[in-house]
Amino acid sequence: MKHKVKSIRPFIGSENFEISRNFYRDLGFEETVLDPKLSLFRWDEAGFYLQDAYVKDWIDNTMIFIEVENTDDFFQELLSLNLMEKYKNVRLTPVRTMDWGKECFVHDPCGILWHFGEFFKK
Repeated sequence: MKHKVKSIRPFIGSENFEISRNFYRDLGFEETVLDPKLSLFRWDEAGFYLQDAYVKDWIDNTMIFIEVENTDDFFQELLSLNLMEKYKNVRLTPVRTMDWGKECFVHDPCGILWHFGEFFKK
């Protein structure tokens, strides 16, 4: 196809919709409520739909990668948000350097694994 892709927006679930909404707003996403059980969360051009729906197998296997400009700086900002103190089950994993770039990890309140990383320039 010769059409230009403008964005991709996965649908993700939540075990507790209100807690997840608060978490993603605290993380830095802007929320647009679309329905009482569905919100669009955007950060610049990146976005996803959060649903008031929980299927354990689906949640346990959901991973999302977001590219950031500087993973080290991004991780320091994550730490300053005190997300692990505010939200039960939220975990942060420090920056790891791989052969392709750097990444850090965030587990959201219901267990979705977010990768935030940068690619080395070739």
